[in-house]
Amino acid sequence: MLPLKNLGLILVLLLFGSSLFAQTPRTVTPKTVAAKKYSPPKLTTLIGTTTDSATVSVDEALKLIAQPLRIFDDKKTAYAVASYQFMYTRKGVTEDEGTGKVSPATSIVDAMFKTTPLPELWQKNITEQLKSGESLFFFDVVVKDNQGHLYFAPNLKLKIR
Repeated sequence: MLPLKNLGLILVLLLFGSSLFAQTPRTVTPKTVAAKKYSPPKLTTLIGTTTDSATVSVDEALKLIAQPLRIFDDKKTAYAVASYQFMYTRKGVTEDEGTGKVSPATSIVDAMFKTTPLPELWQKNITEQLKSGESLFFFDVVVKDNQGHLYFAPNLKLKIR
């Protein structure tokens, strides 16, 4: 029985003794980091010489869709286009199968692209179908600067007269 008492005493001493040798926490004063003010560049989206919300003729629009999107900041620095979405809102008609009555309608065709100008197939389809009252819309334009930072550029909408 004596060894059991000694064993119990040794365990108690070990438990309390280990807390005596534990590391004491150091008080660390946090260094103040000066917050660097950062403002993204003011960007402009162009296609040809046309900017947002322009109304163009069908002929002008056909020339513009073959041109690349160009993004500049206020210091005339060019940015590479990383991706963009393009939407073509076209006019058409629908026919009520029951009555045979034809009524005007619009449809939307859109896709995301990573190269500019638009692919040849898109240019061809738009060239064959584009008419007055429709619109071409470049949106969610993402650009990359020389350091690899990504920015959203302004949308560009062309209304066809």
